[in-house]
Amino acid sequence: MSNDPTLSRNVIEMAAVATEYCNFIESASGSEPVVAFGTLGKLIPLLYLRGALMPEIEPEYPEANERYVTEEQWDGVFLDMRALFDMQDEFLYIGENEFGEPTSLTGSISEHLADVYQDLKDFVMLYKKADPAMRENAIAGCRQLFLEHWGPRLARLLPIIHERLFFNQDQSGDYTDLF
Repeated sequence: MSNDPTLSRNVIEMAAVATEYCNFIESASGSEPVVAFGTLGKLIPLLYLRGALMPEIEPEYPEANERYVTEEQWDGVFLDMRALFDMQDEFLYIGENEFGEPTSLTGSISEHLADVYQDLKDFVMLYKKADPAMRENAIAGCRQLFLEHWGPRLARLLPIIHERLFFNQDQSGDYTDLF
């Protein structure tokens, strides 16, 4: 067994789930919303758990960090998800205004998913490099972005996905269990 912390079980499992998420997002535009919500309802808790278990690593060479997802790629993911979820894309949540006071905000499932995709795709692309310094940066960046960016987005999305999946409002206005 290797003593290399970049090859620990938690990191390898995070890379596997992140890859699964990215592959799903890249191919989801051809699916039905209920299928996408079903897959997301399984991937989001796994991603959150794997992100919470990422080790804290201080990269020896922080200059070896790289980002891969371009603004155009993010836009493509966002637009594909927006088209997929259509009228089910927006949701309300409680956030903070510029004064730090709680307020009701409107969120977008598509925007949240694209943000998570960008962070995880960058992690996967950097982590799969053979250079240990790049893997260290991938892990450190993934953990930091989990704490500040994609972790909170997943936590915000899970109840929305759950509601859309199990209590989807049908044409008559009644909520129906989809399974």
